[in-house]
Amino acid sequence: MTIIERILAGHSGEKFVKPGDIVDVEIDARVARDFGGANVVKNIRDNNLGIENVKKTFFTFDCNPTGSDQKYATNQHICRVFARDYGIKVYDINSGIGTHLLIEEGLVYPGCTAISTDSHANVLGAIGAFGQGMGDKDIAAAWSKGKIWFKVPKSVKINFLGKFPEDIFAKDIVLNLLSVFGANKLLGYSVEIYGDEVNRLSLDDRITISSMATEMGAIIIFFTPGEDIIQYCEERTGKKIKPVLADENAKYEQEFSLDVSRFISRVSKPGKPHDTADISDVLKTRIDSAFIGSCTNGRIEDMRVAANILKGKKVAPGVVLKIVPSTDKVWDQCLAEGLIDIFKSAGALVSNAGCAGCAAGQVGQNGPGEVTVSTGNRNFPGKQGKGDVYLASPAVAAASSLAGCITTPDKIPEKPAVFEPKVIQGEKARVAEVHKTVKEKPTVIKGRTWLIRKDNIDTDMIFHNRYLAITDIKEMGKYTFDNLAGYEDFAKKAKPGDIIITEKNFGSGSSRQQAVDCFKSLGIQAILAESFGAIYERNAINAAFPILIYKNLDNLELSDGDNIRIIIKTGEILNLKNNKRANVDPFSEVQIEIYQNGCLF
Repeated sequence: MTIIERILAGHSGEKFVKPGDIVDVEIDARVARDFGGANVVKNIRDNNLGIENVKKTFFTFDCNPTGSDQKYATNQHICRVFARDYGIKVYDINSGIGTHLLIEEGLVYPGCTAISTDSHANVLGAIGAFGQGMGDKDIAAAWSKGKIWFKVPKSVKINFLGKFPEDIFAKDIVLNLLSVFGANKLLGYSVEIYGDEVNRLSLDDRITISSMATEMGAIIIFFTPGEDIIQYCEERTGKKIKPVLADENAKYEQEFSLDVSRFISRVSKPGKPHDTADISDVLKTRIDSAFIGSCTNGRIEDMRVAANILKGKKVAPGVVLKIVPSTDKVWDQCLAEGLIDIFKSAGALVSNAGCAGCAAGQVGQNGPGEVTVSTGNRNFPGKQGKGDVYLASPAVAAASSLAGCITTPDKIPEKPAVFEPKVIQGEKARVAEVHKTVKEKPTVIKGRTWLIRKDNIDTDMIFHNRYLAITDIKEMGKYTFDNLAGYEDFAKKAKPGDIIITEKNFGSGSSRQQAVDCFKSLGIQAILAESFGAIYERNAINAAFPILIYKNLDNLELSDGDNIRIIIKTGEILNLKNNKRANVDPFSEVQIEIYQNGCLF
């Protein structure tokens, strides 16, 4: 049997398994992340399931280790509460990437099985263990049963021949593999890599290569652990470890031999990890940012390589360098070795341990038009942001951050590339005279009322900060009041022309313009309140959105949904249902001028 066949047989009580067999596999480590974890909890609760063995069950919060996203924070708390109830170990936001923690904490060792909601759980092939990413239903079933069904895959053997060139890093090795096999030639296969040069690969190197099995479509990439890796795992587990090896007569679907002496420094071009190119083809491509980290290149050796290049130098003007160690222990090691000081002195941003650029909850994302060199494993459109992402080694990422363009460590220029200003320095700002015909806006408005009898409705209740990245006013309306208790469905029920009447201090809190524009997006005509937050009042006036202040509206005898008419120049209000009248403060001179102009500009 091959390595995967031996591991699956040993964990399913079978003497022999072959490709195509479906077996129930005992899982040694069953993991849910903050990504998917809340759904695992929901599946457990909805189906009245229990936990088969809490000592083998874990949460790892690595997608959003800053807790900066409201939805992730909610999901993390759901998982924490569940973990408290059941006594499940949580590797919280201060810990790092879950798949790395499984190795680092001795939870998984050669010959073990593990599953996670992380699609890169197959990184465990680096130590000769079986790891798989699975969906929340699979994880919930494994938590409850201790086992999960799995179809034994076919195996492929790759032999490394020759010696690696001196300037080749582990990331270059895996990008060269991608250039050979693409995204689907190894699809569904378990891969084993052999050769004399494999013995030169450190644990960190193997992790880099195994972590990108997913990008090649492979089930997993296995390395047979040497004495150093076995010793590493024994120190962390306190156990004597005997690795699982393939039989000499193991059957492989295919066998490949690659001359690694011909491997070159490569990058993946934006959009597809398998679309690799000789780095010489993209040299001097201008960049805006660089990222060093992820489960592929966030290890201590990666940090040392970057620090060696950055030491005593400065990141190019206009370039942002973001560095994120994979685990907190790696972070502490960087601190102890003085690497953090080197990074900071060079001008890099160093974040706490986690997935970072590959997940939206930490540093490493980029914006539209931004060009990034990243050590991550994926550069699919939108994966690491909305810009262009080149995948490369930590050496290339660090060198490029100093050069301001894609380069190698031996080709860093004396002077970095800089962004030239497009506006001539010293040129005086000019205000163009704009002559346009503006249709006069109505000074009498009519509409259906919403009576929201609450004081101190703040901007987070109006338009929550989790939506602040939205800049298109057309998208804003649907989030209006979704954080105001009792009015979460306001956006669905409101109609163009409606008028809101509320009480004291409406719009207190943040200076966010979206808290005004969301009402314009819905077509709300006006808001009446006893008072407004000072910044909110300015924002509304400058946006030509009618807000009016009243002292007392009791005379109107208003009911929710009544239609009213307001004369904004005089402040007269009429309840069209009963002809009762009241007054509000009329528009000021500046308010009417901006209102008729369409906005401040």
